[in-house]
Amino acid sequence: MNYISHYRSPLGNITLASDSNALTGLWFDGQKHFGSTLGKEYEEKPLPVFDRTAEWLDIYFDGRTPDFMPKIALNDTNFRREVWNILLTIPYGQTMTYGEIAGKIAHKCGAASISAQAVGGAVGRNPISIIVPCHRVIGSNGSLTGYAGGVERKAALLRLEGIAL
Repeated sequence: MNYISHYRSPLGNITLASDSNALTGLWFDGQKHFGSTLGKEYEEKPLPVFDRTAEWLDIYFDGRTPDFMPKIALNDTNFRREVWNILLTIPYGQTMTYGEIAGKIAHKCGAASISAQAVGGAVGRNPISIIVPCHRVIGSNGSLTGYAGGVERKAALLRLEGIAL
């Protein structure tokens, strides 16, 4: 069974999803790929993981770096999980390009190269926005490119972290 909760952020309402144990989704309401990890049946229910996530988000939106992570579960293809795990290594207030992520995966796999566009597809499908910081990924020329929650939100999240655009 899947469960949901809601969080009001300064950038819009957010829906959280959980399998009752870990956070499985965090989306701005109405964003692209909204609810991608939710099954057909779910119910709204208070859970400790939702409380912990709300605490994390409160700290983050207050402009501070959270010093803990709510328990998360990233379930998808191996490639997407590889990309999302790299996203988790991007420090608060820093960015990485799609090409840099592709290079890291290629190096790890022993491949000559990996498509930055394939990386972009995986980044765009990240089911746990903000906490798995897909907003910190930018184009090779420094452009914001896309963001499932909207480029305006991506810019606002980066500004919140002190990143000059």
